[in-house]
Amino acid sequence: MSDEPKRLKRSNTNKVVAGVCGGVGEYFNIDPVIIRIIMLLLVLGAGTGVVAYLIAWLVIPEED
Repeated sequence: MSDEPKRLKRSNTNKVVAGVCGGVGEYFNIDPVIIRIIMLLLVLGAGTGVVAYLIAWLVIPEED
């Protein structure tokens, strides 16, 4: 077992645009499609999804 804590990273293997939704899905052990649907609803509903995605793209580091 690894003593290293689990870290949120953008996915290199499960990405459509920047790997943000894939990384969040891997971090929480859920299907990234669910995260993508939630982001789409945020974009269409309140418009905050675009801003949240762009901030996450800048803040979350990419996988090694």
